[in-house]
Amino acid sequence: MKKGGKLIVFSAPSGSGKTTIVRHLLKIEALNLEFSVSATSRAPRGEEAHGKDYYFLTLKDFKQKMKSEEFLEWEEVYRDNFYGTLYSEVERIWEMGKNVIFDIDVVGGLRIKKKYPERTLAVFIKPPSVEELKKRLKKRSTESDEKINMRIAKASVEMATAPQFDFIIENDHLEHALDEAEKLVSEHIAKPIFKDVTEEE
Repeated sequence: MKKGGKLIVFSAPSGSGKTTIVRHLLKIEALNLEFSVSATSRAPRGEEAHGKDYYFLTLKDFKQKMKSEEFLEWEEVYRDNFYGTLYSEVERIWEMGKNVIFDIDVVGGLRIKKKYPERTLAVFIKPPSVEELKKRLKKRSTESDEKINMRIAKASVEMATAPQFDFIIENDHLEHALDEAEKLVSEHIAKPIFKDVTEEE
């Protein structure tokens, strides 16, 4: 993989507000960020567009790319339902002279950090409580109670990984969370890059 800019990872349980924070950061020109579009083996939903929301691949194509090691990270979220980050996507952004920002699950986020420890800032967005998370998910009114309960169960597992991240931001007050995220990203981008241990020559 070619040398390039920084990698900024935001991970959190569903409903923690990480997407709102990432969208806010993308609007700040001084940070020079570009969003990393994930690949998935699932079919598009609603208005989702290929190359904008996801790179939609067939299950066969996804597995072929896994075999040829084209993914920086990937995960089987549900049976035959894969998500991952293509190396080509990171290189596309680096070639634009930009830093890459990820809105990604905790497993993928930690894998990126492990591969590029020097380049990556890994931030965990923590909801004030599991009760508050449940309230936020119910407020969305987009999913059944069963699906919400599944997300809550998953959230408890994800919260346990928080200490493995570089920083934890508690999203109790959105304005504070946005300011904190902006400060962390700005400081990370300003730091010089030393060669990552896992980077190839």
